[in-house]
Amino acid sequence: VIFRWWKISLRNELRESRPGEIKESQKDFLDDSSLHIQIAIVFGAKVLEHVLNLCRGNYDFLERLPVPLLLYIISFLELEDIARLSQVSRRFEMICNSNALWENIVENLCDTITPEMKELAQEMGWKQFFFTNRLQLQLQLRRRRQK
Repeated sequence: VIFRWWKISLRNELRESRPGEIKESQKDFLDDSSLHIQIAIVFGAKVLEHVLNLCRGNYDFLERLPVPLLLYIISFLELEDIARLSQVSRRFEMICNSNALWENIVENLCDTITPEMKELAQEMGWKQFFFTNRLQLQLQLRRRRQK
């Protein structure tokens, strides 16, 4: 684990200060509580927790996957599983409620989607479109045609 820092100051006595560096093995870092405190003060508790987890070998690979790949994977889940996954983290909540995911789900489950239906879905949101029953959708489509 390597931490580097430098001081930026307008004070004359600190202008010549050199960057600092601490190198420790992962085991030594895990045992160094004074460094933990310094990291928490400077970077916050979440960064400290993340670094400690990395040193312990606790990687969350799923959380680090790119969004397009996650959207593809999530589109194969059952609706209850998508609802549960949306409660895991803010990132998964955003992805599980995204228009991109629900557009993909609607397109996979519906035989035909007319351009008029697509326009309505984009206006109301693809998730809302998915959960709106057919009679209500037909009524909304009729209203759009009359306008």
